[in-house]
Amino acid sequence: MVLESLYAATDNLVSQQFYKDGHDIIIGRTPEVSLKISNSGQIVRKFKNLFNENLNLFLDGKYLKFLNLFKKIKGIDENFIKEIYQDLELKLENLKEAKAENINTVILYSLVLNSLISSIRDLNFREAIREVKKRVKNRIKINDRRIQDELDKMFMRNDGNVSILYNISYLDTLAESFNYKKVAKVCKIQISRYINRIVNNIISANN
Repeated sequence: MVLESLYAATDNLVSQQFYKDGHDIIIGRTPEVSLKISNSGQIVRKFKNLFNENLNLFLDGKYLKFLNLFKKIKGIDENFIKEIYQDLELKLENLKEAKAENINTVILYSLVLNSLISSIRDLNFREAIREVKKRVKNRIKINDRRIQDELDKMFMRNDGNVSILYNISYLDTLAESFNYKKVAKVCKIQISRYINRIVNNIISANN
């Protein structure tokens, strides 16, 4: 029963606001913004399997051993793992101090899953945002603060170009991690395309 709940948590949190199951379609924060990328489903499935095939480690309390498996994901290193593990230890300590009789395994797993996914998602996206700033500054005279202000406005209103860029960057990280070179190449082309759209919007807002 617990295993089934953990499988469901994996399925939900990996695909949430990212992938439309069974369609090779990457979505933005809402399904209205989407992009079809062949074989993306295979990559998402491999990523889910990395969680699901090692759940016994998590259930046995071997949290660090479980987390170390994710070093195979591009950009996830010892420091990332330590941060997530320390955060997990702190949460467990707080639960013990609160004298929680039954620590909910599914909630704990969901918290760890969320931390891992957020870290992985942010890695390539930070690079994409740096590229946005570079391309804007190559075309107009503008400081970083002004560019960041425009980006913050886009984040606030869930701009479609930004939200799909976030998820293509995520897929690119996973594609490289699981050695799907053709998919990674397609992702990089699409990343550049959406970066240019965002650059044009920032420039238009500052003319």
